[in-house]
Amino acid sequence: MTEKLFGWSKRILVFDLERKEAKEWRYPGEMARDFIGGRGFAVKILWDQLEPGTDPLSPSNLLILAVGPLTGLMGPCMGKMVIASKSPLTGGYGDGNIGTKAAVALRMAGWDAIVIKGKAEKPSILVVEDDKARLEPAEDLWGLDTFTAYDKLEERFGKNAGILLIGPGGENLVRYATVVSQKGRSGGRPGMGAVMGSKKLKAIVIKGTKKPELSDPDTYMKIAREAIESVRKSDGYSAWLRQGTMATVAWAQKNSVLPTFNYREGVFDGWETISGDYMEKIRVRTRSCPLCVMPCGHVVRDEEGKESEVDYENIAMLGSNIGVSRLEEAAMLNRMADELGIDTISLGNVLGYATEAAERKKLDIDISWGETKKYVELVKSIARREGIGDLLAEGVKRISERIGETSYAMHVKGLEISAYDCHAAPGMALAYATSPIGAHHKDAWVISWEVAHGRFSYGREKAEKVIEMQRWRGGLFESIVACRLPVIELGLSLEYYAKLFNAATGLSYTLNDIYTVADRIYALIRMFWIREMNGWSIEMDMPPERWFKEPLTRGPLKGAKLDKDKFLQLLRAYYEIRGWSSNGVPKPETLERLGLSDAIPLAKKFAE
Repeated sequence: MTEKLFGWSKRILVFDLERKEAKEWRYPGEMARDFIGGRGFAVKILWDQLEPGTDPLSPSNLLILAVGPLTGLMGPCMGKMVIASKSPLTGGYGDGNIGTKAAVALRMAGWDAIVIKGKAEKPSILVVEDDKARLEPAEDLWGLDTFTAYDKLEERFGKNAGILLIGPGGENLVRYATVVSQKGRSGGRPGMGAVMGSKKLKAIVIKGTKKPELSDPDTYMKIAREAIESVRKSDGYSAWLRQGTMATVAWAQKNSVLPTFNYREGVFDGWETISGDYMEKIRVRTRSCPLCVMPCGHVVRDEEGKESEVDYENIAMLGSNIGVSRLEEAAMLNRMADELGIDTISLGNVLGYATEAAERKKLDIDISWGETKKYVELVKSIARREGIGDLLAEGVKRISERIGETSYAMHVKGLEISAYDCHAAPGMALAYATSPIGAHHKDAWVISWEVAHGRFSYGREKAEKVIEMQRWRGGLFESIVACRLPVIELGLSLEYYAKLFNAATGLSYTLNDIYTVADRIYALIRMFWIREMNGWSIEMDMPPERWFKEPLTRGPLKGAKLDKDKFLQLLRAYYEIRGWSSNGVPKPETLERLGLSDAIPLAKKFAE
């Protein structure tokens, strides 16, 4: 392709840690048009360049940081980037997005992505300054928590630098270790922090002085201003500023979906003192990602008097799910996880599973629900991989298989479930089952729609709704790359994003064109999983056994549980709509239509 493409630099930085060598890759324009950026670039690179069967914690694995054509631009919440790799937690495709100055800095440095391979000889920092990249020593930072190390890196490189780093969790290869930025921003649930740790990469520092070249900057700015104004004038804006996602605690309690005691129940007696209303009483300030117009980071004083940035997911998982009924205590566990570089959602699952296993005398741990002081010690042991923490650092799937107790292991494909109980939510269970990284809510938070439109139905419309949401939540937003919350929480029209995309790039994509890109990305991610798992079965897309076998015993939905036969019908409807076989493998004709012909031989190999 020879025509000019705006919005992209068409440059990817490839850095070999072993050789300390930086190369520029000028990728073809078709890649930008077909995959857009972010998650799309990440899976395309992993599919094309990662040797099948690579050990996720080996030097051969690739760590990818990717932005999109709207990242770093003025607009509604454009300060995001995607961090991706083959996951050490699941063995499949793994990614996460993170709001950080590093996303803006990567655009300003003139790169659309960074691909990191190999392993450094000793703890190191990758420093990217515009067109140049180098390694610097990090022995003095190795072993430090992310907050302390972040301060030292800011002193060294300046407050305008974009900084991504890992804590002891990543250094010690905790399989659900994350990448952290700005003392509380965290991304990469499926173990992206462990991948960094395996490469002896303590931090990535990015600085840039350039500006992306847009096709029609005047039109772009006009649309961006309109979109921002629409957000600020929306009916729910003031309520959002008060509580953000923390308002979900009360909603989840009311609708019996608040995870409680390792997802045994959907209601929690102590919900009021972990709620958004309670948070407002102890909040000290609000934080946001760069370029944000609707801040969601509510900072409270935790049990130790330290600042902790809380949201619904981490407070539900480190609160009700483990029986902790004081926000200050849940916030302390959350802050510890951020400092240590461990995912809060997976951590809450691991602690919940461990508590239940101890209760059943299957794990030799002296702990009961709500014993925060003991949870503190467990968290420390996980980050250090000491004692029982070495096992708990492996994640719920591996723990449960090792001790032979899988019936209450709450995960899909090895990724622990985020904070919505689905005993009475088959649509949300489907969203977890078919999320491209394992059980995560970000791709299709369908539960609010489901509660409003009939939560006990298993109709085809639920499969259609999950795919619709995956197309814009996990496709559009993970590739352009930007935050979903203006649309989800405040009803901003999706049309704004198509208009912004076209004004930036000079293309003329409709939302449906972007959704076709999303379908391409989802199909390629599924093929990556199939390649790495050496096949596929419908069982790999099934929610946890607990939701089918153990009904709720409390609350207004007492007695509710999922129907397995009906759920299988719903899952097969999802496959059919996507053009996948009845065991979840994309059909050859689907791959051909999406321009993924190189994946057809693998699909034929594992066809029914």
